[in-house]
Amino acid sequence: MAVLKCGRFDIDLDRPRIMAIINTTPDSFSGDGLGHDIDAALRRCENAVAAGAHILDIGGESTRPGSDSVSEQEELDRVIPLVERLADWPVPVSIDTVKPAVMRASLAAGASLINDINGFRAPGAIEAVSGSDAALCVMHMQGEPRSMQAAPRYEDVVTDVMDFLARQVRALEAHGAARGRILLDPGFGFGKTLEHNLAMMRALDRFLGTGYPLLIGVSRKSMLGAITGRSVGDRTVASVAAALIAIERGARIVRVHDVAQTRDAVAVWEAVRFGTS
Repeated sequence: MAVLKCGRFDIDLDRPRIMAIINTTPDSFSGDGLGHDIDAALRRCENAVAAGAHILDIGGESTRPGSDSVSEQEELDRVIPLVERLADWPVPVSIDTVKPAVMRASLAAGASLINDINGFRAPGAIEAVSGSDAALCVMHMQGEPRSMQAAPRYEDVVTDVMDFLARQVRALEAHGAARGRILLDPGFGFGKTLEHNLAMMRALDRFLGTGYPLLIGVSRKSMLGAITGRSVGDRTVASVAAALIAIERGARIVRVHDVAQTRDAVAVWEAVRFGTS
């Protein structure tokens, strides 16, 4: 059985798992940000778990293209009270952050997974997480959110992204992070054109060849808008289709806005793949 060590949880990855996106920002690209409304955030979390989410991913800083960074204190104020309220829930709580101080505070508050779009490159990030028992998601991003989509370029996007992820994994493991705690995310939409994103999706088997489980996030992203012509609020079908393609190609965790719809699609896929018993 494939297992991800995730704080007090052992997550069975023999079947796909759904990570629900919970934005505590006022400026989420998908329009579902909750700001400082902790009661609304808790209701969103309750609904996500009831709909079938296996992991809750809390983000306190928008990472949409063109977004600016927020202060460390503002991000702490947005996420830590929610993490504390969720700490004894029966699902792992993930924190989507690039800031070492937010990582440390989130782990102390009860988070079980750190999801870093910057791949733990910030000074002190590796040290902030390596001694914990949390799972660690290493993502690739070219540039920074404010400017990453200006003119992304690669010699070969798949090779370049794989090389980066391998370097960061080596650095984490050199600081004591166990292999069984590490996830990889190629970073769809983070400093990539549509063709870059499609090339990575076609090559997920190469990422799987590293031996680390894959977390894939394509939900409502602009690549789906470019393909379908639909606005961000009308990309549920495309998002579910992309998640299923990623799962069929080996992804073990999909990060989504539309939990119930993804759950239903995965249930059909599992019934065909594994049977209904």
